[in-house]
Amino acid sequence: MLDKLSTQQRLIIATVISVLFFIAYDALFAPKQPLDINKTLEQNQSAPTTTTTNSTAQAPKQTSKNIATIEGLNYTATIDELGRISSFTLKDSKFKNENGEQISLLKPTSPLPLEIRFSDRAINEEAFKVAYKASSDKIDVGTTSATLSLTQDLSSVSVVKNITFHADGSYDIDVKVSSNYEYFITAGFRPVVAVDGYTVHGVLLRKEDDSLEIIEDGDAKGNEVFRSVDLLANSDRYYTTLFYDSKRSMEVFIQKDTDENTLSFVRNIGNFSAKGYIGPKDYKILKSINPSLVDAIEYGWFTFIAKPAFLLLDWLYSFIGNWGFAIVALTIIIRIVLFPLTYKGMVSMNKLKDLAPKMKEIQAKYKGDPQKINAHVMELYRKHGANPMGGCLPILIQIPIFFAIYRVLLNAIELKGAEWILWINDLAELDPYFILPILMGITMYIQQHITPTNFTDPMQAKIMKFLPLIFTFFFITFPAGLTLYWFINNLCSIAQQMVVNKIFERHKSQEIAEKHHGN
Repeated sequence: MLDKLSTQQRLIIATVISVLFFIAYDALFAPKQPLDINKTLEQNQSAPTTTTTNSTAQAPKQTSKNIATIEGLNYTATIDELGRISSFTLKDSKFKNENGEQISLLKPTSPLPLEIRFSDRAINEEAFKVAYKASSDKIDVGTTSATLSLTQDLSSVSVVKNITFHADGSYDIDVKVSSNYEYFITAGFRPVVAVDGYTVHGVLLRKEDDSLEIIEDGDAKGNEVFRSVDLLANSDRYYTTLFYDSKRSMEVFIQKDTDENTLSFVRNIGNFSAKGYIGPKDYKILKSINPSLVDAIEYGWFTFIAKPAFLLLDWLYSFIGNWGFAIVALTIIIRIVLFPLTYKGMVSMNKLKDLAPKMKEIQAKYKGDPQKINAHVMELYRKHGANPMGGCLPILIQIPIFFAIYRVLLNAIELKGAEWILWINDLAELDPYFILPILMGITMYIQQHITPTNFTDPMQAKIMKFLPLIFTFFFITFPAGLTLYWFINNLCSIAQQMVVNKIFERHKSQEIAEKHHGN
């Protein structure tokens, strides 16, 4: 199919695809207006209805006062009178909002972590009116773990929650109920800090076969059931609230609210125990708690590339000590690995450039006969060992790598608040002065200028000239870390293209000299 298209048609198709890709990406993943989470979650939410009951539990609209405070090494949490983790504030200086305030991962609205909803309507209504009693109003887990006991005495059932908090943000939850009523407990709604549309927001589950099921906001049907789940993570870009259970005993019910946000509950009858975590999706923290928790860091389709890419980036950082220069080093390593393939593509482009005049002659000679033009052009390619798709192959291979690096640099909370040099104080945010996007555009133009082409139509050149401008426009909103990667990638391409051009010219001069000597 492609070999029947003219060079101009191929270029136009490639350009249109590139532009549509970024337009689609901007439409689908660019920052969106933050959802009104307070409005969404203040509304009554229905607990999942099972086959064993037709009743629906409601979470009455109300606010509850706090009855206990947990002081961790890197966080402060509170427990409200309904036995829920009502707030979770990170203490690290890099976790601040635009007002300079420390980030709180939870909102004082339902569903909050450890909230219980009974299927029996009467019991449920009572459960949201009767306050829990805490064994202590304050515990310190800065250096060691500590347990807080919460007790709620209802008319027909008593509930005891023993929560052991740890310094790293993880906790153990053990629920004991005096009667075997059906209820649903939640790890909480996803953190609402980074509602930016750039990454997956919703629920991630690891199923019995170790495969991951991701239900993004807007995709939940509201009646899904997953059994034998060992990991249930509610996440935004950087943060998560999760349950995990090595026994794979969790039966997860998925719901949605009126704004199509995905909600998750674990169904249970009788006692319940699991481990939980609230905090950043930091690779080292999650791995230290349990190596399997790193699956909560989701990279999309190209996870098989993204995971080793992040590990390499993290390893480089351990030596360099600067995330920006670690990105530079990662980019150079990737270019070196791809160079053999890139070299073949560049040589192919040089050959096609040399054949451009002869192709023009063929087009003029057989004007009006596309079949003859195509046949003679393909013969010309075979005779000179040129591959019309040879220059595209390195680009095609870089696409999944680009996506993988994109997800790594976008999802890595390690880059949040990480400085590079001079004006770049946060690699997770866009360049405040747009210097990197502009440099990226300039280097793309230079790369384009020194890359051989076989264009025979002035329109082709005009289209190509606009590409650096289009790419610069879209990269303006990208995080500085990602733009830095693409800028360095362009510099490497320029250097490699210059080397290949010199090698090709030298070989060409030798061939001319040999022909002249032979004559």
